[in-house]
Amino acid sequence: MDNGIRDAEAHDTFRWSPTYTFRHRSRRAVWTLVWILLAAWTPPPLHRWRTFLLRIFGARLHSTVKVYGSARVWDPTNLRMDAYSTLGPKDRIQIGHHVVISQGAHLCCGTHDIRAPSFRLLTKPITIGPNAWICAEAFVGPGVCVGEGAVLAARAAAFADLSPWGVYRGNPATLIKERPRFQRGP
Repeated sequence: MDNGIRDAEAHDTFRWSPTYTFRHRSRRAVWTLVWILLAAWTPPPLHRWRTFLLRIFGARLHSTVKVYGSARVWDPTNLRMDAYSTLGPKDRIQIGHHVVISQGAHLCCGTHDIRAPSFRLLTKPITIGPNAWICAEAFVGPGVCVGEGAVLAARAAAFADLSPWGVYRGNPATLIKERPRFQRGP
């Protein structure tokens, strides 16, 4: 299936040149409208309704999955969920200007209280500062603030704040070097 991506070298995404075809962008716009009107506001128990909508738009979901209305799926054709998985509620995520969040990166605002018998959900907002880069398959945990210009390397896991202009790798992420500072406005 054509994923609608154009040649990235020919299009400067920071200058509003589209990376995706008009057809792909139009399909995502219709999807977003459908989710907002028919799913985002629905009560938590309506998982089957939300998974039905996702499947119509190309998601591959096991019959036992749970998807909450607060979840945001950018492109359902990229979503696959196996048995008994949950796409759950989240907290706020603030993303600054000129930020790159690469494929497969995971911004996770939720955790559970392991001291409580109910294992209740806890959420904490995530902030990604301007000019930062969250590399492929990196993980940013609940309550983490990624400082301006910071880089979280591929598959690294941040469980604590990342200082501005630092380059981090590993699990847990550790500072390996400083990045040159520059200014790129909004």
